Amino acid sequence: MFISNAYAATAPATDFTSFLPLIVIFLLFFFMIIRPQMKQAKEQRNMIAALQKGDEVVTSGGIVGKVTKVTDTFITLEIAANTEITVQKHAIQSALPKGTIKSI
Repeated sequence: MFISNAYAATAPATDFTSFLPLIVIFLLFFFMIIRPQMKQAKEQRNMIAALQKGDEVVTSGGIVGKVTKVTDTFITLEIAANTEITVQKHAIQSALPKGTIKSI
């Protein structure tokens, strides 16, 4: 009779403590992986939304060019003199500082 009463009194605490490691792992996973990815995706969206004519960019394929035209979903890049290509906005990897193309 004493054993069953003691077990009944500690059973709810044991259930919580068994889930505690899972909660800690989830929190670590969130703060170490998910949150930094969300922050990086937000920065990428803001960079793409701020692109304008004259910016120098690199595409995900490694093409370096100067933005000559911006539409809702596409960007026209000048990759050489009188050579322009059209790429989707999400293909832009990063924006470069002004004058980078001349130094290459």
